[in-house]
Amino acid sequence: MAATAKQESSASAGAQVYSVSERTVGGLAHESSALASSTLHLANLLQSTLDLRGLLELFAQEMNRVLPHDGMSYVNEEERISVLRGEDAAHKCTYNLLVLDKSLGQLTFKRKSPFTPQEIDQIEALVCALVYPLRNAILYKHAVDTAFKDPVTGINNRAALNATVDREVTLAQRHGNALSALMLDLDHFKRVNDSYGHLAGDRVLRAIAGRLTDCTRGSDMVYRYGGEEFVAILSNTDSAGACLLAERIRQAVEDAEICFEGISVPITVSIGVATLGRDDDAASLLAKADEALYSAKAGGRNRVVWHENPPRDATREL
Repeated sequence: MAATAKQESSASAGAQVYSVSERTVGGLAHESSALASSTLHLANLLQSTLDLRGLLELFAQEMNRVLPHDGMSYVNEEERISVLRGEDAAHKCTYNLLVLDKSLGQLTFKRKSPFTPQEIDQIEALVCALVYPLRNAILYKHAVDTAFKDPVTGINNRAALNATVDREVTLAQRHGNALSALMLDLDHFKRVNDSYGHLAGDRVLRAIAGRLTDCTRGSDMVYRYGGEEFVAILSNTDSAGACLLAERIRQAVEDAEICFEGISVPITVSIGVATLGRDDDAASLLAKADEALYSAKAGGRNRVVWHENPPRDATREL
């Protein structure tokens, strides 16, 4: 394995920069049998997972066993990944990780006391053991992300919902947090495809996905459920908050100016809202949202319906 890294050690008294040339793990470790053993052990250990966060956690634990430190961070701006572990400290070693001129991000070790030259050699060898497992984990993440993305809208698909909703329900029940679901269906969407064509329909679907993303928080999860249906899973959101958000989404869709080849395409959406109950699981939560959506459609469309009696002023009847 080979890797190129630039390592910086900074302290409050001033920054010192060290350059590290490209070497193999064996080349870095051969000077010390103990270091060679630790490096090879770590390299084998890191082959056990392709989960990116699990890989970094495993690496941090092993690093702390070999070389105690106060904190570690990994940042990959291109992949929009940021992992922090431990706490900040005055002294830092930062490595820019490269494989075949491809950046894998920055890895930083933090400690209250300075790193010695011998410790920097240790870090260098162990970081090189991480590089290729890290690259493989990033490639695996790309594959998973592709499998869980809807190709038309770019948001999460139903497979992603199936993979995450059980976890969200379990976490909400474990910590006693509220959890709500919105089930959305575009009104008379078949007319859009029949009147303007399927390319116009795709344009509408992308626009609605954009409105959903704009209206929800970063902690909320939005999915294309299938056809013209969408689902939003709202963490830490009770029934009143979910109904207010649903109404905001409904209004945003109604107000949207969606154009295709210079022609305005009007669209509205019906929304069913459900909140996790004591005896609910993921399936029953989504079933309740679907029942509420059916009521919204049957009641005239372009409206929000809660599965039970909605909080006063939380919905707008049209």
